Amino acid sequence: MTEQQHREEVFQRIALVREEIAKAMVGQRDVIEQMLWAVFSGGHALLEGVPGLGKTLLVRTLSQAFELSFQRVQFTPDLMPADITGTNILRVDETGQQAFQFQAGPIFAHVVLADEINRATPKTQSALLEAMQEHTVTVGGVTRPLPQPFFVLATQNPLEQEGTYPLPEAQMDRFLVKIDVPFPTEEELREIVMRTTGAPPLSVEKIATGEQIAQIQQMAKETLVSEDTLSFAVKLLMATHPSHTAVDAVKKYVKAGAGPRGVQAMIALAKVRAFMAGRYHVSYEDIEAVAIPALRHRVFLNFEGEANCIRADAIIHELLQMVRNGIS
Repeated sequence: MTEQQHREEVFQRIALVREEIAKAMVGQRDVIEQMLWAVFSGGHALLEGVPGLGKTLLVRTLSQAFELSFQRVQFTPDLMPADITGTNILRVDETGQQAFQFQAGPIFAHVVLADEINRATPKTQSALLEAMQEHTVTVGGVTRPLPQPFFVLATQNPLEQEGTYPLPEAQMDRFLVKIDVPFPTEEELREIVMRTTGAPPLSVEKIATGEQIAQIQQMAKETLVSEDTLSFAVKLLMATHPSHTAVDAVKKYVKAGAGPRGVQAMIALAKVRAFMAGRYHVSYEDIEAVAIPALRHRVFLNFEGEANCIRADAIIHELLQMVRNGIS
């Protein structure tokens, strides 16, 4: 099989994944596309939207379309770190000998859905940090590897604030993308009602294995990035910092800009977007398309910005225009 034939086979497989997800999801094409960017970049995703928009359904359907193990963890205030990572329990064998045995938690799966992640305490939220960054879990002084590929796909509700614990900056930074799940249109609402109150939903077929996902990830990494395109991404990231920008909105409303992971995320996502479009190199358009989901959770507003209900998306959009004009 030639390289071109292999690429065409991969593109066909990706198209089939979209079709399978569409069996369960109505609309939300941008959300599905951004989820695929995250998966094929090997990163984690945070989905934010009001209840009932299908965030949990999307994650579950995604794991079904891929031949991957799936675990759902409902985050609540009384959830403990051991409920996620697992713990050592005392076992007694047939001879009466006692020994500690590790009982693996739900984190030992390919796809882990952290549902309503901001409902758990910071102590429990931090139990995910090592898993998300190192793809390992350390319990009782023993470090254990997680299944590969490994993704944490988390959800949160932007409206409900009582009884929630906002994610710390360090953990937000470990999510490759933050995906905004919009409210459906009238036509999509009608379709949702017809699907959920009528015949049983169609079963989702498994399209790709973990090994095939790893191959796609590697092929996407080989997408070329020119010096000019990389400079565009770097200048955009630097412009999110109040001390390195000419944009008044950043100086007035931003407390801290994005860190190095921000530009790493933009390049990784842009490579996947270019690859999925059948191109061998990343363009400015790819950087612009991925900038908001890659940076919206890495730009932290100050008190004045929050009091004036300023959105990070609007600031990043303004920065894109500024940097684009500077490049051209």
